[in-house]
Amino acid sequence: MINISILVAVYNGDRYLRQCLDSILEQTMKDLQVICVDDASTDHSLDILREYAATDSRVQVLSLETNIGVAAARNRGLRLATGKYVCFVDSDDWIAPNSMQEICEVFSSHPQTDCVLFDLYLSDERGSWPYPMRAFEVMTGKDAFEKSLACEIHGVYAVRTSLHKAYPYEMTAHVYSDENATRVHYLRSREVRTSRAKYYYRQHLQSVTHAISVSRFDILLANQWLKLFLLKENVGHDVLRQHENLTWLNIIGMYKLYYHHRKHFSSKECHHALSLVKQAWANIEPRLLRRSIKWKFGYIPFHHSWFLFRLQEEMYFTLRRILRR
Repeated sequence: MINISILVAVYNGDRYLRQCLDSILEQTMKDLQVICVDDASTDHSLDILREYAATDSRVQVLSLETNIGVAAARNRGLRLATGKYVCFVDSDDWIAPNSMQEICEVFSSHPQTDCVLFDLYLSDERGSWPYPMRAFEVMTGKDAFEKSLACEIHGVYAVRTSLHKAYPYEMTAHVYSDENATRVHYLRSREVRTSRAKYYYRQHLQSVTHAISVSRFDILLANQWLKLFLLKENVGHDVLRQHENLTWLNIIGMYKLYYHHRKHFSSKECHHALSLVKQAWANIEPRLLRRSIKWKFGYIPFHHSWFLFRLQEEMYFTLRRILRR
């Protein structure tokens, strides 16, 4: 059985793709399966993938005719995974030569471990630096889930293939669905550990999560899906409470995005964004919100009046804009 399967979802990534693939194929551990899914790229990405597949039998290429997004593309690749463990490497990122060896050694040394985090480095044109995360060796899956909600640990990791196939990427939202999969994998793990396997994550200011786009409101759909999953899985009250508070902060954050950038959105985009905020607001349970949040001006739920909630938000962000002048 192959040790580890690596998923590489590619969309118009020809600028950095060779560096990514070279870093994978030059691993000290040779027992790899590299599953590359081209998500209907319009640049030379598919040509590059086919070039590598022609010279290395470990590389498999799946070409999609229509763009379906990174989560769905990874799911297509996941179906082909035959390794004991599986991880992703984005097409503009790269890994250190011994990273897969380090990952597999942690798994083999600790049979109860289901997820292993990479030693993550952020990178841009200025260089690379460690992801700001408090060091740990091992924690329970529940602890890892809660820390991922609070963004205290990252989501770049390898997971047992059986666990990933049991919980593939959900596709409620075109964006942010991978974050949900990470949190579910952590929650359903017996143990979560770190490793010395270095992963270099390239940051782009033009990425979806940084760009001013209505697609960013998808985070509210992702939050809603995760809440339904948690209710179905019968998790404890403390976990639901933590998730509800995170969702509430995201609702306020998305209204802020709407307030400051609605002039740049079309009327259709404005309606879509505001409808997602309203839907998320209507599903909030105020009893789960911390007092320090729900009684603060700008964050009061006004759960029975969408009009009062919107009036509050308009006043709150208008006052903040005036005070900053």
